[in-house]
Amino acid sequence: MLVLIADKFEASGRDGLQAIGCEITYQPDLKDEALAEAIRHDKPDVLVVRGTRVTEPMLDAGPVKLVVRAGAGYNTIDVAAASKRGIYVSNCPGKNSIAVAELAFALILALDRRIVDNVISLRRREWNKKEFSKARGLYGRTLGLIGVGKIGQEMIPRARAFGMPVIAWSRSLTPDAAAARGIEFKATPGDVARAADIISVHLALSPETRSLIDSEFFNSMREGAYFINTARGDVVDQAALGQAMKTRGVRAGLDVYAGEPTSARGEFTDEIVKEENLYGTHHIGASTDQAQEAIAAETVRIIRQFKETGQVPNVINLARQTPATHRLVVRHLDRPGVLAGVLDAIKAEDINVQEMENIVFEGADAAVARINLDNAPSQATLDRLSHLNADIIELDLLQLKS
Repeated sequence: MLVLIADKFEASGRDGLQAIGCEITYQPDLKDEALAEAIRHDKPDVLVVRGTRVTEPMLDAGPVKLVVRAGAGYNTIDVAAASKRGIYVSNCPGKNSIAVAELAFALILALDRRIVDNVISLRRREWNKKEFSKARGLYGRTLGLIGVGKIGQEMIPRARAFGMPVIAWSRSLTPDAAAARGIEFKATPGDVARAADIISVHLALSPETRSLIDSEFFNSMREGAYFINTARGDVVDQAALGQAMKTRGVRAGLDVYAGEPTSARGEFTDEIVKEENLYGTHHIGASTDQAQEAIAAETVRIIRQFKETGQVPNVINLARQTPATHRLVVRHLDRPGVLAGVLDAIKAEDINVQEMENIVFEGADAAVARINLDNAPSQATLDRLSHLNADIIELDLLQLKS
């Protein structure tokens, strides 16, 4: 199995892939047409990326079967194009959660104590203790979480250590789940905005979350509140954030930005970087040695399982619900050609198989096949299969609940 790694990737991960018998091509600077050409030339089975964009032309360029995002978010991968071609897309959720939570708290502390301004002043050989002695302090301040996935959950014990009560909204959060975590449930993002002194965003980017944090949200925030985003730039209406920084005294700590460069180095001219109330980092949330080693190990695990079993852990582009309306259950003797005859009969009626599994009983004398179909075979076809094939013990047709 050939693995093309088109981004920086830990040596331990490269060694791990070679140890399981993979041939690897490590070209961390490949981008755009150069990456498409490498796929065309090398014909890899697996493509591993971090921040590099994976486009439809790249997926058309060669026989890629699996794309692994060596990280959590996968908005830089054309998942729809991969799905159309039967290419698995997998990621490494949760492996960078602690690293991102640590950076979020670093930004909170830096904003509160004006760490960056302190450093800049000292480097200018200025001493201004009077100015920089002004800080609110975190103890007793309310932290509001927008999103309580793996990273958001890591924020909770850290807030507790600072003596901060936590309120939260998430699409999947319930009052009972919030109570179990020792936090206060809020029904909407706006409710969090109104009640929090500090807001930290931890949402994956999706059509539902794009620009979710908008002008209405910022207008609901308390004057002078802190706003932290270490998730994805596009979940925030960045123009609305800039306006809130100008007119409402909102101070922001950002690790991600709308339209940020995809390369490791480059020019970044977004107007928001000029805001005095902004403390920014360079999308480095997952960039700790600990996180990268964990992600490398998870990437190796994903590729090993795919290589050895054909199954893909953490796959994100399988259909949650297929168009299947009926399930044909075939109890049969475990002999060659039994299911081939069943599938031929289904095909003759122009019925498509959506999912299928065949379970063999101990001793390999008998098996049960479960075949999900997008329509019901006729009774005549079922009767013909039952009567003409002595290896079929029983046929049952079930209607699936919608």
